[in-house]
Amino acid sequence: MRASVTVRVAGSTSNLGAGFDCVGVAIARWLRVTARADERHGGRAVAIQRAGTLQALDIPPEADLVYQGFAAACRRAGRDVPVGLSLATDSEIPVARGLGSSAAATVAGAAAAAALLTLPLDPAGLAELCTEVEGHPDNVAPAVYGGATLVLREPRRGGGEAGLAVAALPIHESLALVFAVPDFTVETKRARAALPATLPHADAVRAAAKSAALVHGLAHADPRLLAAAFDDVLHVPFRRPLVPGYDEVTGAARQAGAFGATLSGSGPTLVAVAPLGVAPAVGDAMVRAWRARGTVAETFHTARPAGGVELD
Repeated sequence: MRASVTVRVAGSTSNLGAGFDCVGVAIARWLRVTARADERHGGRAVAIQRAGTLQALDIPPEADLVYQGFAAACRRAGRDVPVGLSLATDSEIPVARGLGSSAAATVAGAAAAAALLTLPLDPAGLAELCTEVEGHPDNVAPAVYGGATLVLREPRRGGGEAGLAVAALPIHESLALVFAVPDFTVETKRARAALPATLPHADAVRAAAKSAALVHGLAHADPRLLAAAFDDVLHVPFRRPLVPGYDEVTGAARQAGAFGATLSGSGPTLVAVAPLGVAPAVGDAMVRAWRARGTVAETFHTARPAGGVELD
């Protein structure tokens, strides 16, 4: 066992409109975890220190997703969580804002366990394990591999589903993703509960076409396809009421030059896709639109997706 390790994992945006539950992009907002074990402090099962956006969390250490990822990696390898485990966490990722904070925490914990205890956990195994713990492969995959990813379950011979299939998605160099992060939260469970159990077949056909438009539009910077792809029919119409100001802010983004705008994950952060040259103006327009409703928001944009898990 190593004395200590530090891992760094990126946040992520998912769905991007029509890529519901299957498309994610790593963004340069980072979670760092330093793990060490000291048997002299064996009276404590685990101690967690939280900094950055995690300071406001008030949950027991055992309920923290960083610890749950760490413990899951130990169980998978048939190992016990080491005595006197200490986890120091520091995050730039806003919590409960649709920017992959839960997936990043789970991946960081599991990756820290693998590095500290030299566990046999490759990226594919890490993605599978963290999806089982956290439940959102579209955020887990970019957190593990970096970049923009398409993730789905592979079909098993004879029926059923096998492991995760993850493929890198190209994003044209002229594009930027622009984010507007408001000062309120939307719980993922509440957003998931807003979705209907079924949809008409005609809507499913439209959704399939729009998801194909998303992949091609991102790769080729096609304005018409991106506009169609960001006009989702699977989840956004049902989650939009949970984000006051959605119409005004997304409309402001388009008026400022964005090809489209939609929820980041399940919200409330909104993300626009725009030519890189107008990205700052798009972000400012989104912030102003929210300010007009009395909501404080911050903006940032990214021209290239972030990398995957890193050992510092």
